[in-house]
Amino acid sequence: MAGDCKNKQRTKSNRSSTVQFNQFWIYPIFFPTVFSSSLVKHEVVAHYSHLFTVLGTEPELVPYMLLAHIDVVPANEADGWEAPPFSAKELNGFIYGRGTIDNKQSVMGILQALEYLLQRGYVPQRGFYIGLGHDEEVSGINGAVNIVKLLKSRGVKLQYVLDEGLAVLDGIINGLKGPAALIGVSEKGSATVKLSVSMKPGHSSLPPRESSIGILAAAVTSIIFWFMLQFDLPLRFIMSNLWLFTPLLSRVMERRPAMNAFVRTTTAVTMFNAGVKVNVLPSHAEAMVNLRIHSAQTLQEVVELIESTIADERVKIELVSGFDPLPISSYTEQSFGFQIIKKTLLDMFPQLTVAPGICVGNTDSRHYTDLTKDIYRFAPTWFKPGDTERFHGINERMSPKNYEELVAFYFQLFQNCDIRNLPTPHESQHEL
Repeated sequence: MAGDCKNKQRTKSNRSSTVQFNQFWIYPIFFPTVFSSSLVKHEVVAHYSHLFTVLGTEPELVPYMLLAHIDVVPANEADGWEAPPFSAKELNGFIYGRGTIDNKQSVMGILQALEYLLQRGYVPQRGFYIGLGHDEEVSGINGAVNIVKLLKSRGVKLQYVLDEGLAVLDGIINGLKGPAALIGVSEKGSATVKLSVSMKPGHSSLPPRESSIGILAAAVTSIIFWFMLQFDLPLRFIMSNLWLFTPLLSRVMERRPAMNAFVRTTTAVTMFNAGVKVNVLPSHAEAMVNLRIHSAQTLQEVVELIESTIADERVKIELVSGFDPLPISSYTEQSFGFQIIKKTLLDMFPQLTVAPGICVGNTDSRHYTDLTKDIYRFAPTWFKPGDTERFHGINERMSPKNYEELVAFYFQLFQNCDIRNLPTPHESQHEL
């Protein structure tokens, strides 16, 4: 174990973003069997990330990989937390703390499940890897990227990857009876676009017909309304992805902000800067717009749509950063990873509807596309009405029961992955 894994909180900065993480709970004393087993090789990557290699008895079976991340976004008790955000205080039947649902529940669940299995003498037939990144919240460019480089240098190919992403939604999708587990088979692309307008400055007592702020505001308004009101999906794409684009489901989902993000490219103006004095017309105004690109569109298409929608030469449009949506992983009855995850879920929760979905945020798993064609984004964290606002918000929490369910899920998943042939498709009485 690296000597810098101490019982204290660390703060790391990357550009303008800040993440917080601590590693004391990974110290071997908490998972002694994992760190002492001859079946497990542990490596520290890029100073803070962790790679575990678990050997299998049948090397001809293609290994798989589980991912999670140990960093979290900042949290301040003064923002309205009911319990200190780094206290892990149990209150009213929930454990409160930053990272309880993003993503230390998976970190702990995976390691705890492996600890229990190894204590029982478990020897896997199919080998697997566990990757714990330390900078997922700032794009994983040091943690996940270097883990992938290391695995690629060793010629590793993976059966599938399972990372964070979607969850069990209970009472969140209007019109759906019972809870639904959505397994992310893709994740949205991203674009950060800067819009700027430059004009001659002047005095506020003699305002021109149009100002830099006014022109910019009109441009921002036009693209927000376009992406809110238009979503012209190609017919072929719709017909081949009815699980996500049935008219009824789309109409139901877009009524709620949390669900609306599943069915369209979203636009958010996150920064707006102009002016230096109350009586001076600013010469320059700029806005930063963040878009999350749906799998039906590409980065280039979105940029072209912004340009054609604004259609004003006075507005400079600059793509600051961006990438396309991730490829859609297989979710057929012959898809090993998807069906193993589904079987594990339905054995535990037979009442669930299990369906593929799109992950609206971005995860470390996007760096693993060279190692496998099948990447899934899911953890059996239960979200009920109001819980989605806790994600990166205040009062992030998890019930002890749900944490036990996570441990049980990974405990069974490890064992289910040892099979050579896929199980018989699990019948479900529910349909999305």
